[in-house]
Parts: sequence; C-alpha cells; structure tokens
Amino acid sequence: MAITVVGSVAYDSIETPAGKRDRCLGGAATYFSLAASFFTDVRVIAVVGEDFGKRQEAVFDKRGIDRRGIERAPGKSFFWQGSYLDNLNEAKTHQTDLNVFASFEPKIPAEYADSEFLFLANIDPVLQRRVREAMPDVKLVAGDTMNYWIKDHREALGEVLKGLDILLINDTETRMLAGNNNLVQAARGVLALGPRTLVVKHGEYGATAFFSDRSFTKKREGQTPHPFRAPALPLEEVVDPTGAGDSFAGGFFGYLASQGELTPAAFRRAMFYGSVMGSFAVERFGTERLQELSRKEIDDRFILFRELTHLD
Repeated sequence: MAITVVGSVAYDSIETPAGKRDRCLGGAATYFSLAASFFTDVRVIAVVGEDFGKRQEAVFDKRGIDRRGIERAPGKSFFWQGSYLDNLNEAKTHQTDLNVFASFEPKIPAEYADSEFLFLANIDPVLQRRVREAMPDVKLVAGDTMNYWIKDHREALGEVLKGLDILLINDTETRMLAGNNNLVQAARGVLALGPRTLVVKHGEYGATAFFSDRSFTKKREGQTPHPFRAPALPLEEVVDPTGAGDSFAGGFFGYLASQGELTPAAFRRAMFYGSVMGSFAVERFGTERLQELSRKEIDDRFILFRELTHLD
C-alpha cells in the first residue's frame, strides 16, 4: 500500500533553548515521508535546488523512500530560519526563502499512478487540488493546511476540503477555519465543509479525532463514532518541535496505509502511532532522530503510550 506525498523538501536553520542547527534537512514532505516509511512504501513529490546533494538524497534512500518525484531545479532549495527561544509551542520566523519552491508545479511520475493513498502536505491549495484531481483513483486522501491559506486563500482551500477524507490541522487552525472558538462546535463546522474526518493536533497535549457519519464504511446503523483523543508523551526535554505535526501525520497515515481496512480500531491505533512519531521527532534537531530510529523503538513506545491510557 503506497503513499504519495506532495509537499516541501527544505533546509531549516533552527534555534531552541537546547542549542542551534544551521541548514539541517527539513520540510513537511521530508518529516512525513520519514515517519510514514516505517509502516509502508512512500513516494515523494517535491522540488529542490542545486544545493540538494548526495548526503540529503541518502537520507531518503536509507529509508527506501521513492524520490523519483523530487524535481531538481536551477537555484536554491526552500529555506526557513526560526527559533523557539520564547515559547517551545510557537516558532518565531526570522527568514523564509521560497527559492525554487516559488515556482513549484508538482509533476507526478507515471510510476506513482497506482498509489492507493495520497497525502497533501501544507502547500498552496491550488497545487493540492491539481494533484488530487490528477490522482482520482486513490483509496484514501488526507491533507494539511495552515492559517495563511485559511485566511487569504479561503476559496481555493474550500475546493480542496471537498475532496479530502481526512484533514489534519491544529486547534487554532480549526477555530479559524470554522469561525468558532468552541473546539467541538468548530470541529462540526469544519466537517460540514467537506472532510469526512478531522484530526486536530494539540501539540504537547496530543490529538483529537472528530468523525462524521461518512468516516467509516462499516459502523453501527445511524450512529456517528464519538471523538477519540490520543495522548502525547510527557517528555523530559524537547530539543526541537519543528516537524512534530508532520511526523504525527506520517506515523498516522503510514499506519492506516499498512492496514487492509479503515476501521474505527485501526484509526485509533493510527492516532497513537502518530503521537509516537511526533514524540521521537522532537528529541533531536530537524530529522536527526527520525533518521536513526528503529521499528523496535517505535513499537516499544507504542506500548508505553497504550499503558498511559489504560485504567486497568
């Protein structure tokens, strides 16, 4: 069960109370694909510049990620510089250079046509829609967005939402999208815009899934599943929060793709695996922790997450 992900592959310069890193490998598609690759086959559509070298390619190759969809264009790769010195839950952006990403036109390799799962990472909703329309036969499609697209590109985003099975956004974005400060009411408002299911990320407090009566093919007659909350692991030290949400999405969607059927039970486990991958991502700068991770570590932490939530 292969996932195609379209998004950014970039360089980040990051400073946190734990230190700093200059030009480490980042980007939404990078975090997502590394996390998802522990569960299923992953194919990436992105663009990089001439500064993207063999060492960066090797990160994808080591995890068996198909990078034939990563286009190399003249110029420099997307670059972001930010810090978390005041608040680990909120990045302060110091510099954003779109570079080759400014003219990104996703190109889907013929080899990706049989992908059964599609993830639209946080990019221009116009581009998200083009990719979605070019891959009409996918079994399940999920996507992400951000406050900029919600605020200034609402019409284009609305068209994307109509074609999503699952939307993954944070609680602030949920309230903004629905125009309602009550999270439960806001979630209902977002579901009314088109997505079958909404996953709301709460950062260090975990994530909550809200379902509609279209979320699952097999359910009790006339009954919509209750919301489901997955915890976050209390960590002694958070080194770098960058990419935690994308890593959550990769673990979550990667696990779903590894299952034969989308059931409530599979969805709940996927939420836990998303939290597991997010918890690993923040332990080191950039993608460093995801690059050295083992499947045994992932499964051991999944057991720990499950024990956190069991009453008996």
